[in-house]
Amino acid sequence: MRTQKYGIDCSKGVLNKGNLYRIERAMKKAMRGEAVTVGFLGGSITQGCLSSTPETCYAYLVYQWWCEKFPAAAITYVNAGIGGTTSQFGVARADSDLLSKEIDFTIVEFSVNDKDNEHFLETYEGLIRKIYRYRTEPAVLIVNSVYYNDGVNAQAQHVRIGKAYDLPCVSMKPTLYEKVLDGTYTSRDVTEDDLHPNDEGHGLMSEVIISFLEMVYEELQSGNEAEDNHLDVQKMTPVTPNAYENSVRYQNDNSDTVMTENEGFTADQQPQHDIREIFRRGWTADKKGAHIGFDIEGSCIGVQYRKSVAKPTCVARAVVDGDTDNAVILDGNFEETWGDSLHLDTIAEHLPYGKHHVEIELIETHEDDRVPFYLVSVIGSGL
Repeated sequence: MRTQKYGIDCSKGVLNKGNLYRIERAMKKAMRGEAVTVGFLGGSITQGCLSSTPETCYAYLVYQWWCEKFPAAAITYVNAGIGGTTSQFGVARADSDLLSKEIDFTIVEFSVNDKDNEHFLETYEGLIRKIYRYRTEPAVLIVNSVYYNDGVNAQAQHVRIGKAYDLPCVSMKPTLYEKVLDGTYTSRDVTEDDLHPNDEGHGLMSEVIISFLEMVYEELQSGNEAEDNHLDVQKMTPVTPNAYENSVRYQNDNSDTVMTENEGFTADQQPQHDIREIFRRGWTADKKGAHIGFDIEGSCIGVQYRKSVAKPTCVARAVVDGDTDNAVILDGNFEETWGDSLHLDTIAEHLPYGKHHVEIELIETHEDDRVPFYLVSVIGSGL
């Protein structure tokens, strides 16, 4: 693997080489001039936040590499990054936002949105399993971003899953972040907020990823092709309880069979033109006592709602199976200033599998509320 023109030793970024068979298969498909779809699933860095244009984010630069490397092939670009979201939401939307595009190769990047804990180890494993076992058998490359002020990310959890499934993993922590630590770059050279890369940071990030892809291509050209490891995910014993691989997201257009009651919540019928129009197909309410109920099948339940910078706004409470002692408060007031957040709270985890009743009720409203409470979805997960 080569050292790039920026002085970054990209070989340090390879945390797990993994089995390269699927990536090589996608490259050989492109060499034959066939259509290839490259996808990217992640948070705001993948979406391209703080890049000056959509074409200067790392995902588009990696897509450009595919186009330039294989000019005879029709390469399709799918950027399914949504800012402020985790692998817990990623596994619930992977089918609609990524897999339905019939991808051949995908990068998964959630390491600064997921926390470094067992919960996100489990949600990430569910996501990786869902992608890997999809019928197109896509190649998966795990990418780890990093906070540039302290080096924090969920890399330990994500690489643990990558190694368990023999998947390649590359990281910005021992590469680009190392160059911030040694003074080659200041943090402001590569990011304005210690998290989201600027154009320079996206370019450097893409260099680390492209260097790995170049290594795969060179091995393929040299005749040193990887063998199919015949990994049957469905027969593998998961690392975690793996309750999130099968996640179903309920919104107002698919909830008729699970909604049990509704008093005071109004369905939002605005069309959703883009996956990043995140406050769509949900329900709004602004009167204290308004409540809505669902019977959700699974063992884990999540609720997505809007946290708004337009304060004050309403506060709701979620109760599962009538257990008010373990009620979860859904506070629509957001203390950050960067914009409204699509917040996902886990309101029950690892319950006995079956149908569980979820009731969401507004418990606090104000005369001067700026916006109504927005319930975006309820997500049921479990095997």
